[in-house]
Amino acid sequence: MKKINLSKNLTYCSSISLLIFIFLGMSLLIPRKWGESWQNDCKFRVCVARYGIHTMFVIPVQNKIFDWQKYLPLKNAEQAYRYLGFGWGERNWYINPPTQLSDKIRDGFRALFFENPSALGVQKHYTFPEADRMKCIGVSSPNYLNLMDFIKNSFQKDELGNVIQIVDRPDFQVSFYEAQGSYSILNNSTSWTAQGLRVANINTPLWAGFAEAIMLHLPCNCLKSIATG
Repeated sequence: MKKINLSKNLTYCSSISLLIFIFLGMSLLIPRKWGESWQNDCKFRVCVARYGIHTMFVIPVQNKIFDWQKYLPLKNAEQAYRYLGFGWGERNWYINPPTQLSDKIRDGFRALFFENPSALGVQKHYTFPEADRMKCIGVSSPNYLNLMDFIKNSFQKDELGNVIQIVDRPDFQVSFYEAQGSYSILNNSTSWTAQGLRVANINTPLWAGFAEAIMLHLPCNCLKSIATG
């Protein structure tokens, strides 16, 4: 009887695992909204870059309706930064990525299956950056401002309302800041990107656990306009 029960339990667990796998796979492919949900006007652009398994918003430092220089220390003596990349992730991995395989396995397990402090990385660019993959979409001015508010509210603030810098690496033109929220397998870096896209009324998959799922559903009607804008 014990052997029979054990076999039944294994079959049951395998069936449940398969159903979960199928559900998650379908959730990556199914959009939250059907039909077009963007504007053709590229006056205000939202760009998403994929770097490996991570995604990052690429935003102009300033335009007619928003200026990041009012919120972040972006002064540089040589020349002005034109674009910023915003990415959210697990703080320890983000700031000090492991190099040894054993450390990657240990820190990766901790990052995925425990709640961990988060950080916001701000990458500064003099020109429009290159990435493994890049898509840009035109949005209305209210939706653009909704995304800017989402990014602003993702920073932790001190008592005076200033962002809290953790590490500044001028050689790489990147700074890290304390961020709101805890990182886990259910709330990872691509989940944060998807939340920002949704507040800007941009379509995302039902489950945005992987970078490529976001890029798959993201329209791209404004990338070519970067060269002329």
